[in-house]
Amino acid sequence: MTTIQDDNDNPVPGDASAAEDTVPDSTPAPARKGVEVIADLVKQLPNSPGVYRMFDDKGDVLYVGKARSLKKRVTSYTRLQGQSNRILRMIMATAAMEFVVTQTEPEALLLEANLIKRLRPRFNVLLRDDKSFPYILITGDHRAPAIVKHRGARKRKGEYFGPFASAGAVDRTINALQKAFLIRNCSDSYFENRSRPCLLHQIKRCAGPCTGEIEPEDYAGLVSEAKAFLSGRSQLIKKELAAQMEKAAETLDFERAAIYRDRLSALSHVQAHQGINPQNVEEADVFAIHQEGGQSCVQVFFFRTGQNWGNRAYFPKADKSLDEATILESFLAQFYDDKPAPRQILLSHAIAERDLLAEALGERAGRKVSIAVPQRGEKKDLVEHADRNAREALGRRLAESSSQARLLKGVADAFDLAAPPRRIEVYDNSHIMGSNAVGGMIVAGPEGFAKAQYRKFNIKSQDLTPGDDYAMMREVLSRRFSRLLKDHVRDEPKAGANSSAGVDVDPDASDDDGRMNTADMPAWPDLVLIDGGQGQLTAARETLQDLGVMDVPLVGIAKGPDRDAGREKFFITGRPSFMLPERDPVLYFVQRLRDEAHRFAIGSHRARRKKDISKNPLDEIAGIGPTRKRALLRHFGTAKAVSKAGLDDLIAVPGISEAVAKLVYNHFHE
Repeated sequence: MTTIQDDNDNPVPGDASAAEDTVPDSTPAPARKGVEVIADLVKQLPNSPGVYRMFDDKGDVLYVGKARSLKKRVTSYTRLQGQSNRILRMIMATAAMEFVVTQTEPEALLLEANLIKRLRPRFNVLLRDDKSFPYILITGDHRAPAIVKHRGARKRKGEYFGPFASAGAVDRTINALQKAFLIRNCSDSYFENRSRPCLLHQIKRCAGPCTGEIEPEDYAGLVSEAKAFLSGRSQLIKKELAAQMEKAAETLDFERAAIYRDRLSALSHVQAHQGINPQNVEEADVFAIHQEGGQSCVQVFFFRTGQNWGNRAYFPKADKSLDEATILESFLAQFYDDKPAPRQILLSHAIAERDLLAEALGERAGRKVSIAVPQRGEKKDLVEHADRNAREALGRRLAESSSQARLLKGVADAFDLAAPPRRIEVYDNSHIMGSNAVGGMIVAGPEGFAKAQYRKFNIKSQDLTPGDDYAMMREVLSRRFSRLLKDHVRDEPKAGANSSAGVDVDPDASDDDGRMNTADMPAWPDLVLIDGGQGQLTAARETLQDLGVMDVPLVGIAKGPDRDAGREKFFITGRPSFMLPERDPVLYFVQRLRDEAHRFAIGSHRARRKKDISKNPLDEIAGIGPTRKRALLRHFGTAKAVSKAGLDDLIAVPGISEAVAKLVYNHFHE
């Protein structure tokens, strides 16, 4: 793989030696863009496969693409006739390009997908919400294997089964498999330190290998049965259990027969939650895409070992001019960038580079991967099932977006904003008499709550009066907006800009009906809601003014008399306080935002308080490690008893010297 650049670090292709002979001109050249820049770069490009990146004048990546021949592909951008509006905008914004030459076209395809996911260029199809998938792992590094949920790199020894569509699906399956096969799910350290069986053994969800309640070879048999079930041999396992149940009943061993009955019931429960289960498809991922209203939904179903292991809906960011097949093709390459591909991939639409993608995924997996668009039979039924789910998921999303858009327009009208807000930040504090104080920020926008952008602030000020809510709010807002000013330079609001908070609106980022394309939420808020009355609002306004932030709209929300919901009073600088009409949808919407901020703040406070409660006072004493702490607790029973012990009593503890005893005594008796 070769990267082509010039010696000014500008992405100009060519021989490195040629760049060394170039004498830089001291006269600054005017900035060039578009076809002129691209035409100069084409001259020295090779006819090799590779990946190219297009940059704007700010250095941001506009587009990442791959080509069988870099020279031919980039040359096509020098001809404006016949290009779509999207490509024309991209060409005209291009100020520089960068190229990476690869050995093969499949290698270029995989590199392109990786760069798109990492750089998130504006003009590419972007896969959003790309969380890793959970797996079931039956460990292989212990004499008594455990069944656990796994997410991330497969570094631990054992057998992995998946992927599953959600963590909830994995948890339900593991719970049922524990009942069916009695395999432990505890940690190895917990296993090694047991002297008697735990509660799971008592409720018949573990065979108790930790204390020898089951022979090692019998436990190995249970593990083997679980692997066979997860590997698709479920009917065979159920037949064997049914035969053993009947045999136990015939010998009048009804207790053992009941155990087999419960295990069979657990296995039936697993399969009942899997919905559609194909008869002739052992291993496949099924993809279906549906477009409507300028948005796309890709529905993915996972089938492994003849079982349905769940589905997930994706809503990739893509230009509305792109057709379904083009979006699906780009989506697939990014989807499998960090995931193993199954042996078979079934699609709802034929993609242009199906063979190339199959070859690239096969090279990475080390085995053949087939990609097909089924036309009949069971596979066709699976694709149609996925397509129905894609239609329904997109319909729900469009309905929610439409409702959310109306609510945001109502918020703009109620609070005198220039346009519906694309980013709303809500702040609240939580503490008990000033202890474990935490500030919380939640974020909402056109797509609802943006939980990935929530932030909590542990109050750090040492000179803060306990319980001073105003000072807490000042600290939270000061830290939040100081960081915002540092990380996201803010342009001055332009005249006539359709933004209430100085966020420039991209003229290309709106739909045909004028609604804002909500794919990218701005870093700066269009509206800040403060849970509190006039005092909190004043503290917030003064804090932002001290930072030089003057144009972010602030609204205070004071609870009504007796904290009645529906009688909230709103405070805005320069305007008398007011109330919204009862049963107003905007009022309900603002209440939801405030309640979510309160839930998040109090949850963070409780987590911090729980952590403090669990701390042992002995941990704060320098020189007291785990061994001495264990000796003190074994002798006195509790840390409180240690704090009340006399010096002679401390010296009497085995393993505690006189010097250490004085250290402990002085810590509690200053």
